[in-house]
Amino acid sequence: MSASDFRQIAIGREAGKPERLFRAAVSAFCALPRPSRREIAQLEDLTLPLFDKVSVDARRFVAAALSDSEHAPLGLVRRLCDESVDIAAPLLIRSPLLSDVALIALIGRHGLPHARAIARRPNLNQAIADLIRVLERPRLVQPETMPRDGSKTMPATSRIPTTAVSDDQTPSPGEAAENVRRRLRAMMAPNAERPIPAQPGLPAYARLKTTALTGNNAFFQTALADALDIDFRTARSITDKGGYSSLIDALKALDLPEEQAFLLAATVFPGHFGNAEAVRLFLERYRLLHRDVALDKVREWKATSLGARVRANEAPRRSSQGAPSDDHLKAS
Repeated sequence: MSASDFRQIAIGREAGKPERLFRAAVSAFCALPRPSRREIAQLEDLTLPLFDKVSVDARRFVAAALSDSEHAPLGLVRRLCDESVDIAAPLLIRSPLLSDVALIALIGRHGLPHARAIARRPNLNQAIADLIRVLERPRLVQPETMPRDGSKTMPATSRIPTTAVSDDQTPSPGEAAENVRRRLRAMMAPNAERPIPAQPGLPAYARLKTTALTGNNAFFQTALADALDIDFRTARSITDKGGYSSLIDALKALDLPEEQAFLLAATVFPGHFGNAEAVRLFLERYRLLHRDVALDKVREWKATSLGARVRANEAPRRSSQGAPSDDHLKAS
């Protein structure tokens, strides 16, 4: 199929059965050499509402087809990765869109079956590989101790012992594996559980609504950056994109009700909601998105931003070696 075929599928979405449309849209998308942002958004808009209406075989086909794609819609990839491992495996093993943070979150949610597939990824982060080995051999995990009063205390050391302890000191394999899953979730929890900063006396949603209704994108972007504790450049990229997929992630991470989320999205992207079908699609996508997935995305934004700052700080150091004058050593 050509790019024009894909656009025809996007335009004629009511024609044909969900199964055929689901497969045809992905096949056409995979035939595009360099899909545009609009075409990526079109595929997501087409496939997510059909997801629960298609067979396991169709989902398995789509997961395999998109497993090597650098341009696959992230929302669709996430949805497929949360399926059982017989569907998700190609993406877990090969998808370049899954960051280390996303992989850890998937292991935390789905346990050993997903972990075994992730272990087959080439160039897997060594820390994740070590965690998977612990899941495979749960008797090497020190259990958390539970005092008589019911309060939880952590082990004296978080280091995993290099030799197994005796059977009478070791939990059952299932119990120990659950301990590991809790540790994986704990690695993701600090940012998720930290209160979202807001302007004193003004809740996050109230400030977002006030700034969105001004019509000045910079005001809304600043409020969004404060609410999510991200930098302004990232907040600006969320609202400057051609679609609202990233904004859905941001609003879901704030745990806003769908009515509040829609009001903000319609204010920031008024051209996207010209009919009832567009409104229905937004609400369905927002409702289906799991908050943990949205929080994973926010963490990815923060990690990307931190990496960019580190690289930016390294650049002046390198250039200063060739230009050691005082002007080049001043902080910007």
